[in-house]
Amino acid sequence: MSNRVDINNLLHEMRSLKSQTQAFQKPQGLNEGMAVPNTNSVNQPSQVPGFSEVMANAVNSVNDVQQHAGNLAEAYQKGDPSVDITDVMIASQKASVSFEAAVQVRNKLVEAYRDIMNMPI
Repeated sequence: MSNRVDINNLLHEMRSLKSQTQAFQKPQGLNEGMAVPNTNSVNQPSQVPGFSEVMANAVNSVNDVQQHAGNLAEAYQKGDPSVDITDVMIASQKASVSFEAAVQVRNKLVEAYRDIMNMPI
């Protein structure tokens, strides 16, 4: 049942990333004939990160967590008195969970891609 909680947390994270990437939503009560400002003007730099940027940030975040866990484990093995075994184990579990979540997201993306490619035209 703990996998279910991790999936729910992952879905929450994905929804928050989606809300961060939405640049402009149509205001309530805006008529169809009214003009909507163009947020992707040539003069304005794009404020919304693209999909590849979001994915790169997620992979970099997982990498940072894994490196931190590795550094803590190495410091503990060297006998650093400021590093506690509980900190090492917690960091290791965080790295494991974040990597597993990234793998699951990748699997879902590959599955969605295959489904789209196998759709009849």
